[in-house]
Amino acid sequence: MITDLTQGDTRKMLWMFSIPMLLSVAFQQMYHIVDSIIAGRFIGEHALAAVGASHPITMVFMAVAVGSNIGCAVVVSGLFGAREYGKLKTVVCTIFITCIAASVIMTVLGLLAGDGMLSLIKTPADVFADASVYLKIYILGYLFSFLYNICNGVFTSLGDSRTPLYFLIGSSIGNIVLDLIFVIWLDMGVAGVAWATFAAQGAACILAFFPLIHRLQQLKTEEPYEKFSLPMLKQVTVIAVPSILQQCFISIGNVFVQSAVNSFGSAVVAGFSACQKLNVFCVTCMTTLSNGLSSFTAQNLGAKKTERVTEGWKAGSLLGVLICVPFFLFYFFCSETAMGLFLEADSTEAIQAGVDYLKIVTPFYFIVIFKVMCDGVLRGSSAMLQFMTGTFADLFLRVAFAFLFSKGLGFGETGIWMAWPIGWTLSTLISYNFYRQKPWIKEKEA
Repeated sequence: MITDLTQGDTRKMLWMFSIPMLLSVAFQQMYHIVDSIIAGRFIGEHALAAVGASHPITMVFMAVAVGSNIGCAVVVSGLFGAREYGKLKTVVCTIFITCIAASVIMTVLGLLAGDGMLSLIKTPADVFADASVYLKIYILGYLFSFLYNICNGVFTSLGDSRTPLYFLIGSSIGNIVLDLIFVIWLDMGVAGVAWATFAAQGAACILAFFPLIHRLQQLKTEEPYEKFSLPMLKQVTVIAVPSILQQCFISIGNVFVQSAVNSFGSAVVAGFSACQKLNVFCVTCMTTLSNGLSSFTAQNLGAKKTERVTEGWKAGSLLGVLICVPFFLFYFFCSETAMGLFLEADSTEAIQAGVDYLKIVTPFYFIVIFKVMCDGVLRGSSAMLQFMTGTFADLFLRVAFAFLFSKGLGFGETGIWMAWPIGWTLSTLISYNFYRQKPWIKEKEA
């Protein structure tokens, strides 16, 4: 269903648009969490550490896919709001051709350099082999992941956040079933977890592609449109490259943080892996709301309805705070129970590391949600310099404080956890200041 986000009550439209996106993320994160639960409970603590050790590297690859998704979504949303359907179809065709070429190149590079990257972040020797297996299988399925992200971005740009939800529900259930078959029944170990994810990504990609083609055919154009356009690619690149750099630098920053965590041994790595799965669940919900607000902002700016941008930020921020409440309550007050989902009771050091992380980090969800909503508006209005400045500030501060507190001041792994609240708080102030300057108004006046 194609939805025009430039009409109707702002809060109602944005919430109805965003909630299916949040449910999509819930199912997507659910099967990632189930991967870790099955690895930790049915294979062992070392398997959980192996999956966790490869995670920041896989996130570097995902950064390119997600950044491309965002760039495509912002441009498509603007063209949809302006009713320029021919150019819209040209953008979609152009980005599909480009992403296929880019994913092939990155797959080859990843297979060649995977072990080197694991060594670079000081992956513990006792989990290195399993981490290498998981990483290589993940990279083999990268094309599926990349294409699905582009499909998802186009659907949401057209105001359709429900169709991707249906695909993710099916692929998530399939992933969980395959996890159980490959790991418990066939005893494939960490490789079984990776192959289940590979299959789920492939299914989601194929299920999304053909309905998207049908959806685009519903947008009638009077004249033939270009199947590939360098000017349109440049237009997408202006948004996509900063978004890719943002995602990449965040992922690279997480690689540095992971290297600091790895220096404290496999037990701490396992605990960090488990609590990161929980943390990423909440943070991904936040960034999904941010992406939805970017589409909302771009559509309304394309339709010259600038007054709806501020209304959208307020509505998105309120929804974000409400979403953070259950995560905070469960993670903070039931942290040991949450860690017990992933680890056996005798993994006391790993559980304690995760509990400490959750106690320190989760209260600050209510601060960082305002940052990501500011980022959503800035990105949707193509204010990429301001968007990148706030993002890089968050990254730099978190990495710098992680090493300062853990190594320089001797707080150990707890010092790494302390870096999150400080980085989030300071970068939120920066992003909010940029938002208050309303760069989309200045561009319109210029």
